[in-house]
Formats: sequence, structure tokens, C-alpha cells
Amino acid sequence: MPKDHLNTVFKGALILSISSLVAKILSAVYRIPLQNMVGNTGFYVYQQIYPLYGIGMTFALNGFPNFISKLVAEQPDETSKSLIARRAFHILSGLSLVVFFGLQLGATWIAAHMGDVNLAPIISAVAWMFVFMPWLATGRGYYQGKFLMGPTAVSQLIEQVVRVAIIIMAAYFSVCLGWDNYRMGTWAMSSAPLAAICSSLIFTAFGLRYLLAPAPAPTHPLPSYRKLTKRFVIEGGTLCLVAAVVILLQLVDSFTVMRGLVHQGQLPEVAKALKGVYDRGQPLVQLGLVVATAFSATLLPALTDALAKRQPIEFKRQTQAMVHVSLALSMAATVGLVALMPQINRLLFGSLEGTTALRIYIISILFAALITTYTSVLQSLNEYTAMIIGIIAGLAIKVLANYIFVVHYGINGASAVTVLSLAVMFAVMWLGSPEDLQQVLLESGYLIKLLALSAVMGIVVILSCHQITALVGPILANTRGMAGIITVIGVLIGVLVFVAGAVYARLFTIREWLVLPYGKRLIKAVAKGKEHHS
Repeated sequence: MPKDHLNTVFKGALILSISSLVAKILSAVYRIPLQNMVGNTGFYVYQQIYPLYGIGMTFALNGFPNFISKLVAEQPDETSKSLIARRAFHILSGLSLVVFFGLQLGATWIAAHMGDVNLAPIISAVAWMFVFMPWLATGRGYYQGKFLMGPTAVSQLIEQVVRVAIIIMAAYFSVCLGWDNYRMGTWAMSSAPLAAICSSLIFTAFGLRYLLAPAPAPTHPLPSYRKLTKRFVIEGGTLCLVAAVVILLQLVDSFTVMRGLVHQGQLPEVAKALKGVYDRGQPLVQLGLVVATAFSATLLPALTDALAKRQPIEFKRQTQAMVHVSLALSMAATVGLVALMPQINRLLFGSLEGTTALRIYIISILFAALITTYTSVLQSLNEYTAMIIGIIAGLAIKVLANYIFVVHYGINGASAVTVLSLAVMFAVMWLGSPEDLQQVLLESGYLIKLLALSAVMGIVVILSCHQITALVGPILANTRGMAGIITVIGVLIGVLVFVAGAVYARLFTIREWLVLPYGKRLIKAVAKGKEHHS
């Protein structure tokens, strides 16, 4: 690969990574003020339908664009690239219309099976987003296939900003005008098609030129619609499945948690509020995953480069750095959130309801981060079998066990099954991956060091929080303000203990330290300290 072209790829990957990071943070953070404004039941109404939006955006943002970019990159000239994009658009248009009419005609049926027929108008509202999915996915995929990440990054940010603004406005008007929760939910989910329209405008020129204008004569043979559709189902479907893992688990929750709680003996209104409490875990997991995967993702271009240049030793080093950093950050985030959960729950959501369920749910960060990292590596190696089997196995466990566990253990049971499902997914992927990739987790006693260090950090943070609570008294400690102070102090103590322990135990190599923020400064500080003592 020429150096100039490689630089373009790296620069594009960086732009897309930054926009994805901002979009993910926005997607997680807005739900905290939303819950505070509309309460547990209002949050339940929104979260019940959110997985349908999440699946649609996964199709339009990650799964199909990545597949279309591969199709475009395979073509030898500009005419072939535009024609393959046009065919992809036609296939996706057919798929999106099937989904759209399925959701519109089946809205009442879907809502009834979620245990709440009042959700039907919200399902109908979100269905309109699928009409714009082909335009978005094809535009993004075409430009990514030409290594131009700017249009995708801009459309991604526009989509999130517009959607979040409309949702918060809907919540505000709901409070001011006294709307019921279902009316608020309908307006909030109308943000999905409106945001899709706004982000689609970025691809207007592309669409008018390549999708709607008369098709030019082909310069090279193109795959038939039949072969292309088959590839969409197998390859594109796999990419969508991988990208939508966590959202698919949330979709199972939408169909089982509320109904399971009612079967347990809860009144419907109480069950809705409890589902809203359970859903508090989703923005926390999202934020944890952003932290856990953001820095390891910076190694992806180097991983791709090493593979392209057929440098197996360098590829293994980059893979090891990526897995080690992702695992360490996800472990630290998981243990820290579990230790501080009572204070975080009080600070962000105003109560201690569901603290145990949230503590269990938070463990999802650990396995979801590992799944994200391992799928990135396996995709770069074109190893899909272990991924597909792992995801299907994990989803099967969630589908089969969730309702039973909710009936017996309430929202704690739903949290436990989510963690178990993700653990099974990762275990299957790990066991099915090449031996070198399996060994990355086991080399140099890394896992034992990390577990010991995380346990120490968790104990120190919990003891520190108990000490502060004892000093200020239980009444003051129960306020949101003091919960915020204790959380900040706990985070600072946790970071100091973890970093100091990582340096002392030599948890990371120099390469791995350099990936982390301020890692270079820390290496220099440790080196100066050794010189001073010698």
C-alpha cells in the first residue's frame, strides 16, 4: 500500500473514531437527564422501543456501510463503484420497506407481546427511520469504500445531535404541558426519522448523481442481484449481527422483563417502573464501553497495516496491546462502577432503587469490551465462524432463560442473564479463535496481575466511601450533592491505586502505556524516579 494512501486511511480512521466517540458519549449521556425529567415509568416507555431504533442505526451506521464499503473497494474503476453502490441501494430499499411495513402493520402485535399495547404508536413512529436507512447506509458505505470518512463522520454527528435535542425537548414539553408518558415517548421516538432526514442531506449530491440519475453503461462485469443479495444476507448480516450484540439483548429484555415482572405478581404500573430502574444500567454500560474501547481502537489501523504487510510478529504485538488495554480499562471501569454504584445511582438518578441489579448489569462492560476487541481482530483475519456461533449461543441463552429468571429473581435475574449471555459469547469466540489469539490473555501472568490489582482497587474504594459516609453521617451522605463528592473522591482514589499498582506490577509494556492517555508522561516520570534513586 503506497505511503500517501496509507496516511489517508489512517487519517480517515482517526476522523471516524473521534466522531464515533462523540456520538457514543452523546448517546449514553442524554438518557440520564431524560430519566430525571420523565421518571422511571417514562424512561421505561422510551427504553422499551429504543432497541428497534438501535438495530436500525446499527444497520445504517455500522453493519451495512462496512459491507458496502468492501463492495465499493473491490471495484476496479469509478463507474463500477457507482453501479455497485446503486445495486446495494436497490437491495437495501427492498429490505427497509419490508421492515417498515412489518413494524407499521405489526405495531399492535409487537406492543402486545411486550406486555403493553399503549406502545404501538411509538413503534409506528420509529418505523419511519427505516425508510431512510438505504440512503444513509449506501452513502456512508460508498465514501468509506473510497477511504473518505468525512461524510460518514459528519452525518453521524448530525444524526446524534438532532436526535438528542428532539428527545430532550420532548421530555421538557412533557413535564411543562403534562403529557402522559406514551405521548412523550411517541414524540421522543419521532426524533429517529427526523434525525435520519437531517443526516441524509449530507448525501444529497451523491444520491442524485449515483443513485437516482440514469445508470451509466458498465465497464466491467458486476455480480448479479441474486449473488449480491446472498452476500448481503451472509456477509452484511454477520457484520450487522456483530455490531448489534448488546442491542439485541436489550430487545429480548423489552419482550420479557415487563411481562416477567407482572407474572411474578407485580402490578403493571409497578412493573413498568421497575423496568425503568433496570434500564438505568444501559447508559452506564455504554459510557463504560466508550472508556474501555476508545483507546484500544487507536491500534486498529496499525493492526490492519501489519496484516497487509504480512508481519505476523508485529500483528501479534498489536493484538496483545489492543486486548490488554481493552481488558484493563474495562476491568477497572467495571470494578470502579460496582464499588461506587450506590453513590452513582443516587447522584445520576436520585435514588438507590435497583442498586444490586445495576451492580450485576455493570459486569456486562467487561465481556462486551472483550467481545468488541476480539471481533475487531477476528474480522481483520476474516474469521467469522466463532463470532457467529458465539453470538447465536449467547442470544439463545438470553431468549430461553430471561423470562424464567425475571419471574424468580426480578430485575436482578435479567441482569444476571445479560452477563451470562455475554460471557458465553466471549468464551465461544475465545475458544474458536486462533491459538496465538487465545494465548494473548494468558501470557506473562497478565490476567492474574490484573485480577489482583482490580480486587485491591475495589476494596480500597469501598472502604474509602464507607469512611467518608461515617465521617459526614448517613443523612448528609444520602443527598445527591454528597453522593457526587464521594463519587469524585472514589474515582480519584481508584485511578491512583490502579495506576500505581499497574506500574509496580509491570502490568503493561511500554507500547501499551503509550496507548493510554498521559502514558508517555508516566513513563518519563517513572524513569526519572529510578534515576533519582539510583
